[in-house]
Amino acid sequence: MTLSTVLLGGARSGKSDLAVKMAQTWGGPVTLIATAEAFDEDMTARIARHRTDRPVGWTVVEEPIDIGYALHNAADNQLVIIDCLTVWVGTLMFRGYSEGDIQARVATMLTVVARRTAPTIFVSNEVGLGVHPETDLGRQYRDILGRVNQRVVAGTDRAFFMVAGRALPLLDGADLW
Repeated sequence: MTLSTVLLGGARSGKSDLAVKMAQTWGGPVTLIATAEAFDEDMTARIARHRTDRPVGWTVVEEPIDIGYALHNAADNQLVIIDCLTVWVGTLMFRGYSEGDIQARVATMLTVVARRTAPTIFVSNEVGLGVHPETDLGRQYRDILGRVNQRVVAGTDRAFFMVAGRALPLLDGADLW
């Protein structure tokens, strides 16, 4: 059985919905690590909507900073969904974390995932396909998230790119030769 999965895609591509469906077929306990913080009214409304949409009986950990710690504290028999790396990286940048700090947290998170026996599902946006960001901060965010996504995909068992609710498997370029 594949233990770790990354679901990448654009906004509203079906990443979180697929993560929920995958977890519901698990047949065991589920922990959702939610990374969002209510920085404004829109995010407050989104978080409230997500809270009401979650399946009853799941353990929910709202952790905007230390995903590695939250993963470490999840029971080993629980499938864990991390939703999402996109918001997590933005929060860390907003709080002044450097890319080195962020990458160190990614390394810690992946170390914990490698030790788990139950599946882990990461959700993240692919932000490098759209319009070139106008600001330096926007470009930094796009680049850092892109490198985080690459590292997480490299450290997991499988990855899918979500488009219009459909999952396309991602292959390692070396597998093509």
